[in-house]
This record gives sequence, C-alpha cells and structure tokens, in this order.
Amino acid sequence: MTASLLLTLPELILSVGAIILMLVSAWGSERTTSLISIAAVTLVVAAGAVTVCPPGGYGIGFDGLYRADAFSAFAKLLIYLATAVSLIIAPRFFEGDKLKPEYPVLVLLATAGAGMMVSASDLITLYVGLELQSLASYVLASFMRRDTRSAEAGLKYFVLGALASGILLYGMSLTYGFTGTTGYAGIAKAFEAGLTTGQLFGLVFVFAGLAFKIAAVPFHMWTPDVYEGAPTPVTTLFATAQKVAATALLVRVAMEAMGSAADAWRQIVIFAALASIVLGAAGAIGQSNIKRLLAYSSINNIGFALIGLAAGTEAGAASVMTYMAIYIVMTLGSFLCVLQMRDTDGRQVETIASLSGLSRTNSWLAAALAIFMFSLAGIPPLFGFWAKFAVFSAAVDAGLIVLAVIGIAASVIGAFYYLKIIKTMYFDEPAGGFARGQSMIESGLIAVAAIIITLGYPLIPWLDAVTNTAAKALF
Repeated sequence: MTASLLLTLPELILSVGAIILMLVSAWGSERTTSLISIAAVTLVVAAGAVTVCPPGGYGIGFDGLYRADAFSAFAKLLIYLATAVSLIIAPRFFEGDKLKPEYPVLVLLATAGAGMMVSASDLITLYVGLELQSLASYVLASFMRRDTRSAEAGLKYFVLGALASGILLYGMSLTYGFTGTTGYAGIAKAFEAGLTTGQLFGLVFVFAGLAFKIAAVPFHMWTPDVYEGAPTPVTTLFATAQKVAATALLVRVAMEAMGSAADAWRQIVIFAALASIVLGAAGAIGQSNIKRLLAYSSINNIGFALIGLAAGTEAGAASVMTYMAIYIVMTLGSFLCVLQMRDTDGRQVETIASLSGLSRTNSWLAAALAIFMFSLAGIPPLFGFWAKFAVFSAAVDAGLIVLAVIGIAASVIGAFYYLKIIKTMYFDEPAGGFARGQSMIESGLIAVAAIIITLGYPLIPWLDAVTNTAAKALF
C-alpha cells in the first residue's frame, strides 16, 4: 500500500492540498484569495517535482489500477506547466469581479483528475479521473456567474459532457461484458484472439466518448461556445492542460488496451483526424471572435495529432506527444496575447477587428501574435512546422502515405485564417490600439513562449529522446 501511495504522490499533493485550501478559503473568505493562489501554484510545482524525481520510482500500483511510467510523467509535466500558467494569469483577468478563492481549488482538483487519467491502467481508474476533472471543469466554465456567456458555456459543457460520459461508460460496460475485465492488459489479451461484435461495439463507444474529451469531429460542437464563454484563464486551461490530458489518455487506451485491435480503431481515428482538420479550418474562416477562432484552431490541431496516433506505432505515439508539447507552448502564447487585448478603459476585447493595425500601435504584441499564428499554421522555420513534420513522418513510416498527403494538403486551408489575423494586424488601418501598462508577468511569459517557438530547433534532440522514452513505456 505504501508503494502504491508513493506512486500517486503527485495526485495526493494536489488533492490533499486542494482540500486544505478549501478549508482555508471557507474560514478566511475572500481575503485569503492571493495566499491560496500562491499556494496552488506551489502545489503544482511540487507535484511536478515529484513527477520528475519519483520517490518510489516507476511501477504499477493498487493491483493494476494505476501506472506511473515515463509516458504519464511526460504528460503530467505538460499538464502542470499549463496549469501553473492558468493560475498565474487569473488574478489580473478577474480584477474587476474579484477572484474567488474557489478558482485555484477547482483548478487543482481538475489537475488531479487529469493526472489520474494519464496514469490509469484500468477503465475504472480512467472514469474516476475523467469525472473528477470534468466536474471541476463544468464549474470553472461558468465561474463568472453574472456573465451570461459564462453561465451558458458552463451549462452547455455540463449537458454535452454528461452525454459523452454516458457514451463512454456504456462503451466501458460493453468492453467489460465481452472481455471479462476492465484492466488494460486483460482487454489487450482478449482482443488478441480477434474482435467479436460485442467487443467492436465497446471499442467504438469508448473511442466516441474519448473523442468528445479531445474535441475531435464529430464530437466538437461544444468547443467554440465553451471557449468563447468561459473566462479566458479557464479557456487557456481547457485548450492546453486538459487537451494534453485527454490526448494522452486516448493514446494510452489505444496503444495499451486496444493495441491488438489497431486495424479496427485506426479507421475511426483516420476519419476523426481528417474531419477535424478540414472542419476546424473551415469553421475558423468566418469567425470574428479571437477565442472562437482559437477553439476551431484546437479542433484543427487535434486532427493533426490524430494522424500520428493513426500510425499505431511507437514512433506514432512519440510524434503525438511531440506535437502536444509544441502545441501547448503555441497555444499558451496565443491566449496570453488575447489577455493583453484590453481597451483604454481596461475592458477585455476579443474581436479580431480590434487587432486592426496593431503593428503600428503595439509592435511587440503584434510580432508575438504573428509568431504564434505562423507556428500554428506550421510554417517553417518556426517550431510548429516540426510538430506537423513529426506526425506526418510517423504516418509515412507506417505506410499511411495517402493520409499524410491529404493532411498536408488540408493544412493549407488552416493557414488561411491564421494569415487573416496577420493581415489584419499589419495591413489594416489602426483601430485605436489597446491599453498600455500591461502585466509584466504576462509579457514575460509571452516573450519566453515566442523565443521557444522561434529558436526551439536545438531542443529537438532532447524532445525526441524524451518522447521516444515516453512512447516505449506504452509498448
């Protein structure tokens, strides 16, 4: 039992810390908000530290329910990085409405659930982690109670999320009924003998439920409304930390539990990948709100990540994690730029039209946003190009040449709406500019992200080594 508890130390730090901070907030009211926010960031850093240097090493805990390995460690580090940024940027965003002490507590609980998701080696653990993360997320989406858009976002997320959870739970029950086990290893062994009709239905429903969590087409419908309506720090959390958690969960289920049935789920993944790339790009073209555009961008990008998963190989799994590592930096940078969009009265502005002529009123912000947009489009020599190159290479090596060619061709559609933002900033007439005196913390984080995206190629050998080690843990 002690060994198992040591394996789950990151989740214990976050969950026990969240409970203690909840009690502090209950007794101290809103006066403790700043202290709780600082403590929450400290807990996330501590969880990251024990993930890098686990006291009990890697292994399997609780009789096969939980697995701590290189794959889960890498995914958790990405999750904790994005979570820490989401906590740091929140106080300034909520200045007018006063940040409530519940916010960091809910973020910690969602992060603990995300950690359980990526370390799950049993369908029961998967579901517990998923629901912990989801229940906290529903509240976070509607955190600004006086904002109609935020309340609507939370309600839509809850209703559609409950539907997706039901689909996933039904798939899990079918899988258990026709394999006799909920453990990934047992499911893989049962699938080796060939898929029965019942097992195939279970596989389809499980993948459908997980497709909702990663916002892949056709289960993407909640994403634009939730991303637009939720507070921007919460949207940042959804687009980065929770996107990585859901993607890593899908990769582990596909490779560990259902790897022997790769020919069956590959068709589902290929359809979701191509549909997400095309619909994400087409849906973004007509958007006037920057957060809705980034929502469609996340749908588009998850399509590219799924191309790596479709390979069904160790290199494919490594390419997906490479893609998510680079994607998380680009997306954090993009949302940090969105937070800098404030009018002269300090109100948050989200329209793309407000970026008109930004290069002449705030040249550094325009340059940073242009870097992130070019990188998300996959234009060399920015780091985003390497992310796409990695997944396309994995697909080609696995013999999926047609899929790679279609993906490359479809990426041209996505480049259009990114270039539209750059055209607005550099070639349109100025629209009045944004407020000066922006946050030094946000500016510093934007600068770091922009430098990584611009000069990140020396990191490729290290990133390849880490992602390959992570992928090996699944095989």
